[in-house]
Amino acid sequence: MKRCAWANNPLAIDYHDREWGVPVREDRRLFEFLVLEGAQAGLSWNTILAKRENYRRAFAGFDPRKVARFGAREQRRLLADPGIVRNRAKIDAAVLNARCFLEVQEEFGSFADYVWAFVDGRPLQGRRWSPRDVPARTEISDALSKDLKRRGFKFIGSTIVYAFMQAVGMVNDHTVGCFRHARLARK
Repeated sequence: MKRCAWANNPLAIDYHDREWGVPVREDRRLFEFLVLEGAQAGLSWNTILAKRENYRRAFAGFDPRKVARFGAREQRRLLADPGIVRNRAKIDAAVLNARCFLEVQEEFGSFADYVWAFVDGRPLQGRRWSPRDVPARTEISDALSKDLKRRGFKFIGSTIVYAFMQAVGMVNDHTVGCFRHARLARK
């Protein structure tokens, strides 16, 4: 079975085959990917995948209401947790982003409604023939990043936002020869 080139170990293959690029419209899962993509900045996605269960535990199952209430004590606990990336700026951003996330939910009814509006509610269909054809950012990720920053979000540059869009299925960037490309093009 042909896969995208980055799916090159058991953890990445499982993630690729089951999750990557599948449209996500559930707010808690969207928050999970916002946190994980921010944590991944400067690191490999494999590092984050290996720590994902630890992140779920450390960040209250990615419940944005609970994370938004994290104070100094919880943030110290996170900085001491070897199961996650112990980067103060990333941890602080995750807590701040939870608060901003709740504000977006309040304004739009759901974070999903807000974020999916940037692609008119339907996944964009990439036609990438090789990994080098996949962009690191696009005009849409630029616009979404800019709007998130305007709303107070941190660690949310265009490259992080584009990776988020790929992960949650806002864009189908499986390479054309990958078995998942055609399956997700039908969603």
